[in-house]
Amino acid sequence: MLRYVLKRIGTGILTVLVVFVINFIIIHATPGDPINYLMGKDNHDEELRIELEEKYGLNQPLAVQFVNYLKTAATGDLGNSIIYDRPVTDMIGEKVGATLLLGLVSGILALLLGTVMGIHAARHEGRLTDWLFSGFSYIMNSVPSFWLGLMLIIVFASGLGWLPSYGMSTVRVNYTGWAYIRDILIHLILPAVTLTAILIPQYFRIAKSSVLQVTNEEFVLSLRATGMSEKKIFYKYIFRNAILPTVTIFGISMAYLITGVTLIETVFAWPGMGTLVLTAINQRDYPTLMGIYLVMAISIAVVMLVVDLVYALLDPRIRYQ
Repeated sequence: MLRYVLKRIGTGILTVLVVFVINFIIIHATPGDPINYLMGKDNHDEELRIELEEKYGLNQPLAVQFVNYLKTAATGDLGNSIIYDRPVTDMIGEKVGATLLLGLVSGILALLLGTVMGIHAARHEGRLTDWLFSGFSYIMNSVPSFWLGLMLIIVFASGLGWLPSYGMSTVRVNYTGWAYIRDILIHLILPAVTLTAILIPQYFRIAKSSVLQVTNEEFVLSLRATGMSEKKIFYKYIFRNAILPTVTIFGISMAYLITGVTLIETVFAWPGMGTLVLTAINQRDYPTLMGIYLVMAISIAVVMLVVDLVYALLDPRIRYQ
């Protein structure tokens, strides 16, 4: 087991390095120049441009820039933002908490609801609840996240006035303690409901198809022939085998959600990583983009390692040598 874990850690590090190289090449090959945003479109002062390029190391060959950035990143320093002139680690640290809150709450809710709906639909295939859950899943799978978010704002914020439509907290009120936590949770409702509804279909489809597939396996028929109760067969054999693909999807989704909720955060003005990504892309802020994508790559590598270990716990047949 230890050997397998060390091997997976090595594979994860190699994957992060490959992603790091690819991101560096793509980001620097993209049309646009961060110096133009600093100088302004109507400023053509070549001396100023040369000074700024030298300040941020953009006058050096790409190979030299890559090696220098790799050295600093290895020490935990992701450099300074060209646009904001602030450490990238500080900027990510300020935003990642809000994104983790939104992503974890939505991801866990979608996992629980989607899996329960999928299992229920599989065990009652062809009945009314199966049709209702399947219909809801198909609709949510085709609805754009930003459109659903806007509709919820129109109904519950602008129309009924029940919930706030933007931000993470009330700006002009200095809540403290439980009042502050309650304020955050109220602001979290609409973006979390939007993201949860969008994520439910993937868990529903995986859970339903997995349960149906395992249920039709020959060993299940053999267990039924022995007279074992359907409840015991399901929870002890069907469920434990069918839940494995859901674990994989959940792991990948959690890693992606760290920086993949840009549209939801933009619609609700949620102060998370998504808005930081969008701003960095628009302004060609190379260090910020590299830092964000590096964090995302590391997150995916770590989460996938955890998923592999959870596999061994859920399925005793899996043994890593």
